[in-house]
Amino acid sequence: MTYNWQQPDWPEFKYDLTPVQDALFCFAEKTGQVSGAMKGLSDDIQIEAMVDWMVCEAVKTSEIEGEYLSRRDVMSSIRNNLGLNAPLERVGDGRAQGVADLMVDVRQTFADPMTQETLFAWHRMLFSHLTDNYKLTVGQWRTHSEPMQIVSGRLDRPKVHFESPPSREVPYMMKQFLAWFYATAPGNINEVKPAPIRSAVAHLYFESIHPFDDGNGRLGRAIAEKTLAQGLGRPVLMSLSKTIESHRKVYYDALEKAQKSNEITEWVIYFANMVLEAQKDSEAQIEFILQKTKFFDQYKGQFNDRQAKVIQRMLQEGPEGFTGGMSARKFMSLAGVSKATATRDLQYLSQIGALKPIGSGRTSRYEIRLR
Repeated sequence: MTYNWQQPDWPEFKYDLTPVQDALFCFAEKTGQVSGAMKGLSDDIQIEAMVDWMVCEAVKTSEIEGEYLSRRDVMSSIRNNLGLNAPLERVGDGRAQGVADLMVDVRQTFADPMTQETLFAWHRMLFSHLTDNYKLTVGQWRTHSEPMQIVSGRLDRPKVHFESPPSREVPYMMKQFLAWFYATAPGNINEVKPAPIRSAVAHLYFESIHPFDDGNGRLGRAIAEKTLAQGLGRPVLMSLSKTIESHRKVYYDALEKAQKSNEITEWVIYFANMVLEAQKDSEAQIEFILQKTKFFDQYKGQFNDRQAKVIQRMLQEGPEGFTGGMSARKFMSLAGVSKATATRDLQYLSQIGALKPIGSGRTSRYEIRLR
């Protein structure tokens, strides 16, 4: 198998933008609509929306790699980092703290040039929770002599999806990548437009080099976000990883195919449509935030502390809702109360119209009534 980095035209990626013109036009249109909708929100709600997007991105970029984090820990970490929690909330999972730090830094420094030290710092953030006993080279390019391969299947019959360049070639290739990233940035000599196209190439370019021992997927998606933000001139109002994770196999299949050739039109088509889908999801997220605001205005003063706590926890799941609905057992766990109290609270919330019952008897559940 010959991979893209082994071919004589590496890294001269070629692509045809004709098949993606409609998607790019629609993306530009949706971007304007989302930006306009955000400007119409109060400052507090804008901050809430940005935090929600960062939390979603942090959770989903980790899930793509098979790492499942507590949404609460990620939320607390991001809010702590932004100075929104007083006092600071305790975060029990160092992984959540690391990816949250990365999300905040990507958004706050999107306009800054990307350097080797930028990537090393991001890598250290991701793995700041590791002890000295964990054998992983952190904050520098990989140096091991063994091939860096993406594999699946049984141990005795592995399927190799991709093999990245030898470690000895990584420093030079990353120097080339960073030079390309600088030259193609907005306003520079080789500027690449539109923003989703440069983001597509940047993500593929970085993933093909796979310069670190671990964390390449998460950092590659952070690079895609930074690239997109530079093209838009502001932090992105979406979660790319949420969209990728919802169609994870399609993402990996597209990436694997793109890493076999430097003619990457199919990859560009995939990526442009993925970004468009993420932007459409942002519209739904903003509508959800507006519905939440109206919901709390409608029921202002009608919830006690434990009821408000459970309602807030249900709403943290976003437009998709709380998995399986809210049961008396879940209420008991979240609020730390007896079954009788949980049942009474749920019935009250249903009576005032804040929750709607689903099912009956032992299968009785409740969902928030936002509409």
